[in-house]
Amino acid sequence: MYQINAKPPIYDQIAVQPMRDELTFVGFEEMLSPEDVEKNLSVQDDETKLVFINSVCGCSAGSARPGVALALQHNKIPHKLYTSFAGNDRDSVDLIREKYLANYSATSPAIAIVKNKETIFYMGRPDIIGKSPEEIAEILIAVFDSVDGVAGPSVNSERYNQLVHAISCGSKIPLHSN
Repeated sequence: MYQINAKPPIYDQIAVQPMRDELTFVGFEEMLSPEDVEKNLSVQDDETKLVFINSVCGCSAGSARPGVALALQHNKIPHKLYTSFAGNDRDSVDLIREKYLANYSATSPAIAIVKNKETIFYMGRPDIIGKSPEEIAEILIAVFDSVDGVAGPSVNSERYNQLVHAISCGSKIPLHSN
């Protein structure tokens, strides 16, 4: 069993906060501990859960976050939205990768849909690189339409139009200081 936050964050918490805020703004709930992962993903409830492994990577996460947010403006979306931050929520991400993404390469960012403890869709960094937010949204919308879900959007259009995307180069993000 994992210990709560046994691994310290790699990146400065303040520097990555805008990247976290971008997702919580559109309705994602953060999974900050392995217990959060267990509580939210280890249930047999027939609900689809969009899981986004967030990242400081400027090129892929810089298009993945806006792409996911845009896809969530669709009229059908997964039941629940969850996120953990690679490099900072390290124990959570490790558990997600171990239990739900073991058949996929460990990348960040990564987008998955989990239903009844099974991953039914996965889009890793190699699938994200070089795609625009609109292309990512298009792929996700097709997946949303093919699985069970709820009526979208995740936030109304007025709120969505207030969203400011965090754009920065991951190599410029300061490391966490102890």
